[in-house]
Amino acid sequence: MRIGPYLLKNNLIVAPMAGVTDRPFRQLCKRLGAGMAVSEMVTSNSLLYGSAKTRRRANHEGEVDPISVQIAGADPKMMADAARYNVEHGAQIIDINMGCPAKKVCNVMAGSALLQNEKLVSQILTAVVAAVPGVPVTLKARTGWDKQHRNALSILKIAENSGVQALALHGRTRACAYTGHAEYDTIAAVKAVAQIPVVANGDITTPEQAAYVLHYTGADAVMIGRAAQGRPWIFREIDYFLRTGNRMPSPEIKEIYQVLHEHMLDLYGFYGEEAGVKIARKHISWYTRGLRDSARFRHQMNTLPDVKQQLVAVGEFFEQCQHYGERIDDAASECNIAVEAQ
Repeated sequence: MRIGPYLLKNNLIVAPMAGVTDRPFRQLCKRLGAGMAVSEMVTSNSLLYGSAKTRRRANHEGEVDPISVQIAGADPKMMADAARYNVEHGAQIIDINMGCPAKKVCNVMAGSALLQNEKLVSQILTAVVAAVPGVPVTLKARTGWDKQHRNALSILKIAENSGVQALALHGRTRACAYTGHAEYDTIAAVKAVAQIPVVANGDITTPEQAAYVLHYTGADAVMIGRAAQGRPWIFREIDYFLRTGNRMPSPEIKEIYQVLHEHMLDLYGFYGEEAGVKIARKHISWYTRGLRDSARFRHQMNTLPDVKQQLVAVGEFFEQCQHYGERIDDAASECNIAVEAQ
């Protein structure tokens, strides 16, 4: 799949997830098979550009190309300014958030709330594309704001007319949030008439489901979010299945521990030890979900205050799992998608 000048190594993309797709997670997913990873959303509010959080989110040091940064907001000028700011700080693709259903985002008419105002959608897309000439702009949206108002086809046309170069579509409306099941008929209808690449998103949790969605919708790529939490190797599993038609063996405990350990060290280095310990907790919970005695371990681990204790506890837990000869099987991995994110 190609986005502007960037030819992705495959058609597997990490979905933007608030509080999850930071630089350490994006780098890890790319290393384990993702063709591209979109950053957690960056606010368009220029007053926040000087904050430590915004500076950290604009830190792409060492990240594999292409670097895609998602921006969110409801004011065309502020969105244009945010796009320029992020390109100046290393963004190679600007993604616009019109898919997030979170109340705190929609209450300020950003995210998927924008789908109710097609005129404003056009103004934002046009302003952002004009602000960063030569830089591809992509859009992430939902099928509509509720089941009675699925306007994804209209959004596609607005995006194409504005110069947007790819559309990622989550198969739920804003009103659905993350409840029920994603539907792919709307994505297929959009892809049937699209002049730009279309990326299918929603409930893609296994290699077989990824293959089904690609075939059913005709989409150019799939975007995976919650299923990658604690399971970043899902991208190599899907890539292998799409190429061979066969399943890769589930990762052994030793490899899971190695991946998690590296991830933890990267988090400590990126956020600093105090914040890194706290942020690592949710990732440790996702990696260990479904393993023997993991509920007790997670409860204990969440009380540990420093890096050394956290590393020792994780090492001991996985040594115990290895003693029992456990593997992460599909049933355990499926537990991860119950954890909500953006």
